[in-house]
Amino acid sequence: MTEITPLDDVHAAMQAAPTDDAARLRFYERLGDSELFLLLKHEAEGDDISPELFDLDAGRFLLAFDREERLSQFAGGAAAYAAMSGRILARMLAGQQLGLALNLEVAPSSILIPADAIEWLDHTLGHAPSQIEARIEALHPPTGLPESLLTALDTKLANARGLASCAYLVGVTYRGGGRGHLLAFLGALEGAESALAKAASEALTFSGVAAGALDVGFFAPADPITATLAAQGLRFDLPQPAREEPAPPIAPGSDPDRPPILR
Repeated sequence: MTEITPLDDVHAAMQAAPTDDAARLRFYERLGDSELFLLLKHEAEGDDISPELFDLDAGRFLLAFDREERLSQFAGGAAAYAAMSGRILARMLAGQQLGLALNLEVAPSSILIPADAIEWLDHTLGHAPSQIEARIEALHPPTGLPESLLTALDTKLANARGLASCAYLVGVTYRGGGRGHLLAFLGALEGAESALAKAASEALTFSGVAAGALDVGFFAPADPITATLAAQGLRFDLPQPAREEPAPPIAPGSDPDRPPILR
């Protein structure tokens, strides 16, 4: 039986409801988070890659697949590729006037994504949350949040393996009268704060919540506030690495700050 991938699922939901903005957002969120395999003309040379380019009536497109097997099926056998996340691929294509042919002819999620949609995805994923300072007056259970946001948070945090021990979603009242919701991370790794805050921001964006806001905070497990967070909040457990493994060699597309160079 042919494997149905997460991208197949969200693509099917988007196709079934073409006017549903939330379904379309979920597709682009999954595209950004997925590992993709970009078809190359030949093996990468350091940071330089030479993707296959296809000229179609709708523009110029690169080909990428969400499984190696699908790439091989399209190519008719083994072929050179570069593996990278959808967000890195979008960053690489930004400003190039290139679209993305995803899973072309080999999967239910076969789709042509035009250059302007790639530009939008890169801009959306590149948005960084702002930093503010506020003093907490009281915490209370979260209320009024849509299921789409809770699902998006659960999915995002499941991909943040080992970056923190857990997170609590709570309602919060700040000194001065401000109210909102806070996603409080416990035991975040040093240097992981920006990645976790960005994951929370993307969950809010791609859940389709209009004009929503979600604050993010970081606390040590021994902080006095932890007991209140546990009593009042909705808990999200982040997956933890089973064991420490040696770092793999850096491959083209693995560093979001150094996307591969098109040749």
